[in-house]
Amino acid sequence: MSQTPVVELPAAVDVINIGLPLFESALRDQGRPVIGVDWRIPGGGEARTVAALSRLLGPQAARIDQANAEVLRRLNDGVPLLVGIDRAGAVIPGMGERDILHCGPSIAWQDMPDPLQRSVRAAVVAEGWAPDVEAAGQLVESGDVRLAPANEHRTVVPMATSIGPSAPVYVVQNELGGVTAYSSINQGSGAVQWFGVDSDAAIDRIRFVRDKVGPVLAEALSNHGPVDAFALAAQGVPMGDDVHMRVQATTNLFLRDLLPYLVRGTHPATAEVATFLSGNHLMFLNVAMAAAKSLVEWAGEVRESSIVTTMARNGTTYGVRLAGSGDDWFLAPSPPIQDALYYPGFGPETSAPDIGDSAVLELVGLGGPAAANSPAVAGFLGGRMSHAIAATRSMQRICAGESPRFRLPILDNVGTPVGVDVRKVVELGITPAVNTGIIHATAGTGQVGAGVAWAPIECFTDALLDLDRRLAPDA
Repeated sequence: MSQTPVVELPAAVDVINIGLPLFESALRDQGRPVIGVDWRIPGGGEARTVAALSRLLGPQAARIDQANAEVLRRLNDGVPLLVGIDRAGAVIPGMGERDILHCGPSIAWQDMPDPLQRSVRAAVVAEGWAPDVEAAGQLVESGDVRLAPANEHRTVVPMATSIGPSAPVYVVQNELGGVTAYSSINQGSGAVQWFGVDSDAAIDRIRFVRDKVGPVLAEALSNHGPVDAFALAAQGVPMGDDVHMRVQATTNLFLRDLLPYLVRGTHPATAEVATFLSGNHLMFLNVAMAAAKSLVEWAGEVRESSIVTTMARNGTTYGVRLAGSGDDWFLAPSPPIQDALYYPGFGPETSAPDIGDSAVLELVGLGGPAAANSPAVAGFLGGRMSHAIAATRSMQRICAGESPRFRLPILDNVGTPVGVDVRKVVELGITPAVNTGIIHATAGTGQVGAGVAWAPIECFTDALLDLDRRLAPDA
């Protein structure tokens, strides 16, 4: 009769844990070494999503990858030139003389969050259509003012900005792509409209930017000639800018270039505007946004791509669009800001959800993709540079390529990740991280902090399913 062999168990066990955080934590609590592998079931295990991923990463992959290569070429090879400043109603395509353009996807007045409603009211008063903000709100409610997403007019605006036809806008040309894009002029800090404030001071700031800052900058730019916006940004990234949350170095480079033309300016408000410019460290933000918009608009013309060319938030909904998806938005609720630092007396309970069009920067290799080299951004991610590097590494996992112009010295001069691929986002369950400011939810007091917002997965899943329907309609 044979004897059952004795199995000797090892005295020590080396554990590799895949995707089970509770099991990993239990082993660590017992003092056992464990290697954790961050893994999630692709597509959350939802059958329809997994089937779509299988097709888009399988039989359809070659045609998608070919389209994506063209999208990356356009994102990386386009040269956005700031060529001037003009009146919004005169240059923005499709903008009427009774229109207000706002951040994010389309939204009805009654669904707008408090900060965006305040911004719209302030813009209406500044246009001279209403004597005060109460009358402005009534005018909008009556339907006498048309509200439209800036993104659908080749325009991007930061935070809770809204603009009327008299607003001055940067004009950025991507000559290679034959695309011109636009953005508002940054209003600076304090109690300002783009932070969801509709006070008399905020309205006065809108008028100041329109009547003084715009003309002074327009004259300086006209005398200077076109400015290569991303050549400046490429210098700013190694100097610690992500060119989204922190824009100080690039703003200084921009103003240095304009300085000889500003001091020779003939406008009577030149000295007053120079003082304003010297105190506005976010001045270049809007220039970079318009530059990015000129690239993603061109890239968006490519069909059969899985790369995201729009990410925008109105404080209620978060919307994305893919290259080749036309005017179709894929929406989810706008998320709260997760990794955040607040001003004293404020916190998550006082904060509005994620808002603004500035996430366009994350689509071209700035913002979150450039976090690794920014000590300022690291402060919002736990304080260590390793945390900022991890944010960039996360973006690398979901992007299709890297930037040849925005390079990270801290990572051996590797290019920042470019081209958010919806297939990778849904497969890995990792969404883009957007560096952003935080504004008060209801009080109209302006900015209350800054942090990082992680995009909601739902809109990317819907975009993926739509791409699958377009490429494999019979599946």
